[in-house]
Amino acid sequence: MGDHKEQPLRVGAAVRRRRRALELTLAVVAERSGLSVPFLSQIENERARPSRSSLEKVADALRTTAVELLAAADPACSVDVVHAEGPEPDGEPRMRSLVRGHHQMHAQEFTGDHDAGREFQFRNDQLMYVADGAVDVEAEGRAYRLGRGDTLYLTGGVRHRWRATVADTRVLVVAVAEHVEAAWDRPRQ
Repeated sequence: MGDHKEQPLRVGAAVRRRRRALELTLAVVAERSGLSVPFLSQIENERARPSRSSLEKVADALRTTAVELLAAADPACSVDVVHAEGPEPDGEPRMRSLVRGHHQMHAQEFTGDHDAGREFQFRNDQLMYVADGAVDVEAEGRAYRLGRGDTLYLTGGVRHRWRATVADTRVLVVAVAEHVEAAWDRPRQ
């Protein structure tokens, strides 16, 4: 009830947005990709679905990747359910997207540990919620210990890194999408 069948992504809209952002004509993209103008037009108008190979050619012509075009694709409906996956394989760390398509919000679920040495800095604001377990977070030179049910809000531009300190930790990260003009220049203190 209220659960739509999975709808195909509309990659054509993402191709068109990217092409227009680069101020390219279909003819230029056709020349760069080796695909025909009519085929590219059919892709953009959702009358043809490109193969993986064709999508990679289009992405190369648009100076991006097929993965980025798919991530920027619009879902064919305005309601999208992302079902939980099966049990984690042997406690291996993993990340899964909780929101598909080109939206104003991104959400990801991290299970287990990940590269604790990796530093993050996002353009827009982000909320970190510890659903299970515990994490240590370093943000702007300060250390924070978060447990189950705790949240940490980071404004855009804050450098941070985190690591799980308990087995089977599950962290949800919700952020304003990078393409949204939500950030402004804040005076640094």
